[in-house]
Amino acid sequence: MERRKFLTTAAVGAAASTIAAPAIAQSMPEVKWRLASSFPKSLDTIYGGGEVMAKRVAEATDGKFQIRVFAGGEIVPGLQVLDAVQNGTVECGHTVSYYYVGKDPTFGFDASMPFGMNARQQNAWLYHGGGLQLMREFAKSYNITLFPGGNTGTQMGGWFRKEIKTVEDMKGLKYRIGGYAGKVMSKLGVVPQQIAGGDIYPALEKGTIDAAEWVGPYDDEKLGFNKVAPFYYYPGWWEGGPNVSFMVNLNEWAKLPKHYQAVFESACVEANTDMQAKYDAFNPAALKRLIAAGTQLRPFSKDIMVACYNAAQETYAEEAAKNPAFKKVWEHWKAFQADQLAWFRVAESGFDNFMQHGIPKK
Repeated sequence: MERRKFLTTAAVGAAASTIAAPAIAQSMPEVKWRLASSFPKSLDTIYGGGEVMAKRVAEATDGKFQIRVFAGGEIVPGLQVLDAVQNGTVECGHTVSYYYVGKDPTFGFDASMPFGMNARQQNAWLYHGGGLQLMREFAKSYNITLFPGGNTGTQMGGWFRKEIKTVEDMKGLKYRIGGYAGKVMSKLGVVPQQIAGGDIYPALEKGTIDAAEWVGPYDDEKLGFNKVAPFYYYPGWWEGGPNVSFMVNLNEWAKLPKHYQAVFESACVEANTDMQAKYDAFNPAALKRLIAAGTQLRPFSKDIMVACYNAAQETYAEEAAKNPAFKKVWEHWKAFQADQLAWFRVAESGFDNFMQHGIPKK
């Protein structure tokens, strides 16, 4: 009797397992995506953001949701990631939205705009200030949705083959500069050049361009810009806190199971936090190495900063007058920024200024 009972119980258990297995399999389908990055593999920070996200997605789904990351140029050129995601060549991309201001300057707000917000303020606007909703609404017409996926912190002004002391010195300068800043610089007589990261060094070395900005000390050192341009200017006023984005094809996003969507979004948040932390950790030592190797660090003069600020405000007003999408986001963005600046002056600025300049020497 006991043996008969055991066999019956075992048979029922086996049947239950047979029924349960397909149900589990259906809840965890295999999904394979390709991600086109705008960045070369040599830049472990900014390119690495895509790898951080893909690794976490795989781990959280027991390897069922795989995202393969391709560097700029492996599937499409670095500045064509949006097009590849939009038309379904790839399911997602990792890029900076200001690369696509030629399509519509409104894209710039998703990343960074001249004299805009720092990294913390940009994240606040995107995550809790309504910015991400506005940008996703705008991006729908391009068949994509957006997820913050990294931030470099305030960037450097870039590498120059000669000293730049006055606004007059800017005239005729062939300057590799990304995003909306090129339009602003044009008002000062600069000739902006949009060049992908991997192509900057040879252009600077050959003199095809006179100056180039990329990110900051850690990445710039890796790309070797100090070997072909001795003057390193700061700050990169057009990139106070540039957000790097994951772009996802809307049709492919809609196909994902809800729990895969949740995993993907959480992994993007991790990549966002991780990238900022890496830059903050690695930039100081890189800057020391560059200076020790002969790099001449220079601030942009106040006259240049003021001229650029005024040119930026003129450019915003001109674009808003003819572009309703731009006007809608700009007005929301600048109102949020005004509140952020008022708050940061109270505590953040006072503390930072003291720690950087006010500590008495022993």
